[in-house]
Amino acid sequence: MAAREPQPRIALVMGDAAGIGPELTAKLLAMPAVADMARIVVVGDRRVLDQAAHLAGATLDLGPVLAPGEAPRFAAGKPTLLDRRALDPATIAMGRASVAGGAFAMENFRAALVLAREAAVDAICFTPFNKAALKLAGNPYDDELHFAADVLGYGGECSEFNVLDGLWNARVTSHVPLRQVPGMLSVDAIVKALVLTHACLVQSGVARPRIAAAALNPHAGDGGNFGREEIDVIAPAVEQARARQIAAEGPFPADTVFLRARRGDHDAVLTMFHDQGQIAMKLMGFERGVTVLGGLPVPITTPAHGTAYDIAGKGVADPTATHRAFLQACAMGRTRARGAKAA
Repeated sequence: MAAREPQPRIALVMGDAAGIGPELTAKLLAMPAVADMARIVVVGDRRVLDQAAHLAGATLDLGPVLAPGEAPRFAAGKPTLLDRRALDPATIAMGRASVAGGAFAMENFRAALVLAREAAVDAICFTPFNKAALKLAGNPYDDELHFAADVLGYGGECSEFNVLDGLWNARVTSHVPLRQVPGMLSVDAIVKALVLTHACLVQSGVARPRIAAAALNPHAGDGGNFGREEIDVIAPAVEQARARQIAAEGPFPADTVFLRARRGDHDAVLTMFHDQGQIAMKLMGFERGVTVLGGLPVPITTPAHGTAYDIAGKGVADPTATHRAFLQACAMGRTRARGAKAA
């Protein structure tokens, strides 16, 4: 009989304490079988977690509680808590972006990234952050992706991906003004995005990813009548990716490419800018979507929705996307651990 594959080691990061992040953390930990799927270290504050569990009506069965700086220890079937003792929940103003909420999330994330940098965990899953709160707390970057790359000391290709029911959405450009997008598209940039998308899907367990490239212009440029990016940039990039044995196709009109993907023709859609894919993915399943920070030395996932300040503290947050983000982290962390063991 083959030996059972080791469980991945997952750092579960408590998000913005002014939002629904701690509540989602508690609800995830209370789900049946979650603790049996991975060896989990929760990164946050015991007081915040206890308050969130009370709010959620959840009973948590935790293993060792670790002090800041203590090396993680994993207990079979029981999540460990790395108690950073950084925030008294009585001091947080619920339902709004704040320095305290942003700092709590950012420093928890930093601690988890340090664990990953030290090879103490195989993947990270975090409950929602708020970009405005992170800025208030001193994040020098526009998003969590580049903050993570900095802490990890990583200078290679990385990108955000959205995942819904097995369908991935990748993007060539991300958090930039729309007017800058055409000038940022190049054959090299699109090829790099296709290569990264292929690698991340393989890491998630898709053996031969099929990737569709979306067009930039209406009707895929209509043969050049509505723009030439499809002819001069996107199509050549697709051909170069195919020459690298990547199963890429396109460009397809952006208003129909997700219909093709949803019926099963593709495993991923590469869009040219942020909202081109985000709108489609969130319409198809806002409450189930997962964001993956891909290409980094460690897989990182989070629910695709935000901090939901409007319902913070009410105990009604839906943990579906958080559960899916956790499962995605487990799948990618398992692949990473397998590769490290083989090396």
